[in-house]
Amino acid sequence: MTLSQRRGNETDKRLRLLVGLVVALACLVLAAALTLALTSPFPTSATDGATLVMLAFLIAVGTLVTIRIRIRSTNHSISWNETAIIIGVAIAPGPWVVLCTAIGIALAFHRLARVKLAFGIGKNVLVAAGAAATLSALDWRWPPEHPLDMVLPLSVAYLVAAVLDDVLAMPVIALASGTRVSRQFRTNLDLRLAGFAARFVVALCTLLILREDPRLLLAIPPLVLSLHLAWSARVRSRTEQQTWQRLARATDALNVVDLDRVLTTAVTQAAELFSADEVEIQLRPDGRTVGGTANGITHDGTPATADPHTGTTVPIALEGHGETDDVGVLRLRFHGPVRLSEREQYTLRTFASALCTAVRNAQAYAELARVSAEHAHAASHDALTGLANRRHLLDQGTEQLSNRHADGVTALVLIDLNHFKEVNDTLGHAAGDQVLIEVGNRLQAAARPDDLVSRLGGDEFAVLLRGLPAPAVAAHRAEGLLSALNEPFDLDGMRISVEASGGIAVPGAAGGMPELLRRADVAMYQAKRTGQRLWTYAATSDTADLGRLTLGGELSRAVADHEFTVSFQPIVDLGTGEAIGAEALARWHHPTHGLIDPLRFLEAVERSGLLPAFAEAILDQALVAAKSWRAAGFDLPVAVNVSPRSLLDPRFPNSVLARLRRHDLPPDRLILELTETLTLSQLDVVDQVLNRLRDAGVQLALDDFGTGYSSLSLLSRIPVHELKIDRSFVTAMETSAEAAAVIRSTLDLGRNLDLVVVAEGVESEPQRRALWQLGCTAGQGHLFARPMPAGALLAAFRRGSGGQPGSLAPPLHDAGAVIRLAPGRRQPGRGRPTRQPQLPT
Repeated sequence: MTLSQRRGNETDKRLRLLVGLVVALACLVLAAALTLALTSPFPTSATDGATLVMLAFLIAVGTLVTIRIRIRSTNHSISWNETAIIIGVAIAPGPWVVLCTAIGIALAFHRLARVKLAFGIGKNVLVAAGAAATLSALDWRWPPEHPLDMVLPLSVAYLVAAVLDDVLAMPVIALASGTRVSRQFRTNLDLRLAGFAARFVVALCTLLILREDPRLLLAIPPLVLSLHLAWSARVRSRTEQQTWQRLARATDALNVVDLDRVLTTAVTQAAELFSADEVEIQLRPDGRTVGGTANGITHDGTPATADPHTGTTVPIALEGHGETDDVGVLRLRFHGPVRLSEREQYTLRTFASALCTAVRNAQAYAELARVSAEHAHAASHDALTGLANRRHLLDQGTEQLSNRHADGVTALVLIDLNHFKEVNDTLGHAAGDQVLIEVGNRLQAAARPDDLVSRLGGDEFAVLLRGLPAPAVAAHRAEGLLSALNEPFDLDGMRISVEASGGIAVPGAAGGMPELLRRADVAMYQAKRTGQRLWTYAATSDTADLGRLTLGGELSRAVADHEFTVSFQPIVDLGTGEAIGAEALARWHHPTHGLIDPLRFLEAVERSGLLPAFAEAILDQALVAAKSWRAAGFDLPVAVNVSPRSLLDPRFPNSVLARLRRHDLPPDRLILELTETLTLSQLDVVDQVLNRLRDAGVQLALDDFGTGYSSLSLLSRIPVHELKIDRSFVTAMETSAEAAAVIRSTLDLGRNLDLVVVAEGVESEPQRRALWQLGCTAGQGHLFARPMPAGALLAAFRRGSGGQPGSLAPPLHDAGAVIRLAPGRRQPGRGRPTRQPQLPT
C-alpha cells in the first residue's frame, strides 16, 4: 500500500466516524420528534395538512436548488434548505418540522450514496431540531401579534441553524479537502455571511407574507429561485475571481530558478488550485517523476518507483506556445470520477503553460550553473589529472595561512619527477600523460583527507599539508608521499621506474603563499643538487634567490645572442706533464649579471625546451677550438659533457657526426662525457644512441665515477673508453683510506677493462705523484691550468713548460731514469696505450 493510499484510508476512517456521529445524534432527535408528534394532536384540518406537505416540498426544493462546489473528487452543495427549515419551525410544531425535514431531504437526496444521504438527513435534522428548540425556548407563537415581534426570535433561531450547519458541515469538508477546519471556516466567510443574511431576509419576508395569508406560501418557491439564481451568479463570480487570484499566486510562485523548488511548488499549488487528490509531473527526456498532494511531495524518482494510482487522471502536456518544447506532462489524479469544467480546463492549460516556462527556465539555469561550475572547476583544477592547479593551491594556501583559528601547522611539499622529459621523448607524450595521471592518483591516495594535492604544471606536483601537530612531522609525511611513487609504473606492459625529488617548506615570519611556494622550490632544487630525495628549506642554504628564478626566462635570448661561451681545462699526462686533451666547460656571460656559474643555469637549460640548441652551440664552439689547436700542431681531443636527455633523442648521433664533418675533424677527436646520474640507461634508445656514436669512432667517458649508486651496472651497459675519478676522492685521498681505496679499485677496474682513467681536481704535486704511483696516467686540475678560453689555452700550449711546447708541467722523472712502479701497473707501450701525447682511439 502506498503512502497516498494509507493517507486516504485514514481520512476515510475519520469521515466515517464523523458522519456516524452525526447520524447517531440525528436518529435520537428523530426518535424524540416522532414520540412528541405521536403524543401531540395530529393536524386535522386540510390547511394544516397542506402546510406540512408544502413544508416538506419546500425543504426538498431548497435542498435541490443548490450551488455545487467540487472538492477533490467529491461534489459539495450549498442549498437553501435552512431557509425552508426556519419557515417551517416558525409556522408549524417543531417535532413535525423535524419529521418533514427528514422526509424532504430524503426526497431530494434519494439518488445519492447511502452515506451521503444519511449525512444530509442527519445534519438537516439536527439543524431543524436546533432551530425549533430555540424558538420554543423563546416562547414563540404563530402568528405573532405584531410583525416586529418576529424579528428577534427568528434572528436567534436562524443564527443557531446557520452555526449548526457550519459546525456539522465544515469538519466534513475539511477532512475531504485535506485542509484545516479553522482554515475552512475562514474560507469565503464574507460570502457565506452575505448568503446567510440574504436567506434570513427571504425567510423573514416569507413569514410576513404568510402572516397575511397562508395561501401565499405557493408564491415562495419562485421567489426563492430568483434569489438563488442571483446569489449563484454572485458565488460563481466570486469563485472565478478567487480562482484567478490563486492561479496568479501559483504561477508567480513558479518564478524560481531551482528545478526542485519549481516541481515542489507546482505539485502543491496544482493540488490546491484544482482540488486534486494527487498531482504528478513527469519530465522528459530523463523520465523524472515527482508527485504529491497539497501537503507536500510524496515521491520523487522514475515512473517505476512512483506510486500506482487508480481513479480519474487528467493529463496535460507541458509544452510552449508553439508546442515545440515538450518538457513533460502534468497529471491531476482524483480518487473518484471527475470531469473538469470549461473554466477549470482553461485554468489548467494556463497553469501548464506557466509550468512549462518555469521548468525550461530552471533547466536552462541549471545548465548554466553546471557549465559555470565546470568552468570554475577547470579554472582551478588541472585538466589532465583532475588535481588542483597552481591557482587553486595559491588560493587555498592563502586562505589557510590567513586563518588564525586553523588547527595545527601548515607545510608545503613540492615534488618534481626526475628525468621525466625522457619518458615523453622516448615513449611519447601519451605515455607521459599516463605517468602523470598515475602519479597524481598515488599522491592523492597517500595524502590525508585534509591535504590538498595539486599539479603545478609539467612534472611538478605540490601537496599542502594541513593540521600537522608539529613542523617535524612534515618530513615524515613527505617521505610517505615519495614512497608512494617507488612502485614501477605499468605502461602497456612495460614497467617504468620514476624517481622524484621533494622540497619541504613551512610558513616563515613574513611572506604568504607565494613565498612558501618559492621556499619549497628552493628546497626541492637543493635536494636535486645534493642527490637527496628530500630536503627541508633552510634560510642558510637559500642560494636560489629571485635572480635565479628570473634567469630561466632569459635563456632563449641568451642562446639567440650567443651569450653562452666555452672555457677549456687541459687534461695532462701525470708522468710527463704533456697535454693530452681538454674538457669544454660552458659559461654564461650575462650582460648585467656578469659571469654566471654553470650550476645556476645548467639545470634550467635541461628543464627548458632549449637543450638541443644549447648543446649544439657548446659542441660547435668545442669543435672549433679543437680544429684551431690541430691546425697549430696540437692534435688533441676535446671532451664535452652531454646531458642525459640528449641521449634519449635518436637524432642526437646524426647531429654530432654532422658537426664533426662540418669542422673536418675525425670522430676520435671528440669525447662525450656521460654523467653517472643517467637513470634511464636501461632504455633501448639510449643503448642505440651510444652504440651508434661509438661505432662511428666517437669516444665515450663516464664522468664522476664512483659517486652514484649504479657505477658498475652502468659500466656494464655503456660502451665507454674512459673513466673519470670524481674530484672529491682526489681531495680526500691523502687523509681518507676509503677515498684512496676507491681510487685504487677504479684504476684496477680500468686496467682490467682496458680503459683510460683520468683523475679530476688535481691541485698539488703530492696528489699528482700519489696518483701516478697508484697507476693513474692522466689528470686535470688547477695544478696544471684553470679553465680558460680556447685562444688562451693555445697560447699556453705554445709556451709550454720549461720551453717544451705542449707541456703544462715538468715531468716527474728525468728521461732514462729507473722507476719502480706499483704492482700490477701497466707501463706505457704495453697493452692499451695511455694518452701520451693524445687520447687513444
